[in-house]
Amino acid sequence: MKCFFPTHRPGHYPRISPWFYRHLSAEDLLMHHRRFKLALSNCHFPNPLSYRCTITKKGIRLEGISEFLLPLYVKEIHSRKDSPLVLQSDRNVTVNARNHMGQLTGQLTVGADAVEAQCKRFEVRASEDGRVLFSADEDEITIGAEKLKVTGTEGAVFGHSVETPHIRAEPSQDLRLESPTRSLIMEAPRGVQVSAAAGDFKATCRKELHLQSTEGEIFLNADKIRLGNLPTGSLSSSSASSSNSRQTVYELCVCPNGKLYLSPAGVGSTCQASSNVCLWS
Repeated sequence: MKCFFPTHRPGHYPRISPWFYRHLSAEDLLMHHRRFKLALSNCHFPNPLSYRCTITKKGIRLEGISEFLLPLYVKEIHSRKDSPLVLQSDRNVTVNARNHMGQLTGQLTVGADAVEAQCKRFEVRASEDGRVLFSADEDEITIGAEKLKVTGTEGAVFGHSVETPHIRAEPSQDLRLESPTRSLIMEAPRGVQVSAAAGDFKATCRKELHLQSTEGEIFLNADKIRLGNLPTGSLSSSSASSSNSRQTVYELCVCPNGKLYLSPAGVGSTCQASSNVCLWS
């Protein structure tokens, strides 16, 4: 670890040779001794046997546990290649970055309850290629990972709109989009496609289900199209007597308002005779 000598500029360290002491008086030696004590007065060593202080050409090297009671000004702090660097505090560890005017430009605080970062832009990059995995600034938050996985039981809650080109569930899992108290709206200027390649597609609602096309058409393409629970119109008494008591074939009819209903099939169309069902809608 490199320490900063108060009587020198950061990055410049004194180099003392044995020949230097031959030309020093007792007063000069005392002065340099006080300077060296001042440089180490900021360090506190809990156990004299647990550290070793060595002055090298690159700075001061400390081995063991050291405590700094006052601010420490250094150009670089690093550990040995085979050991981690541990910064420890009873309250929190704060790292500040300042500009040439001394103004605070960034701050990272590791506390007991939270890890806080204050800066204009926060980025998390991949160690291999350096691509941005996560970035956040005042305007937007960007997630650059290939997959965003939410494992919470309540899922993900968005207070505003969400823009994404693709939403999918895990393999063998269901995908559920839900709005418990309001509406769920999906919009796209070039179309919205919902497909189930290996299963069913179901749309259920409590009230009306509207399929509307303002300029085109609604196209239903299937081998069988089933319309269940359609109301059945009743024929007049004269027509009913002539029809079979066990009706199995019905005619599909449409009311003027677009409502569908069934009418017992006959030789001709029976929709007009059983159109009384249109009065109920």
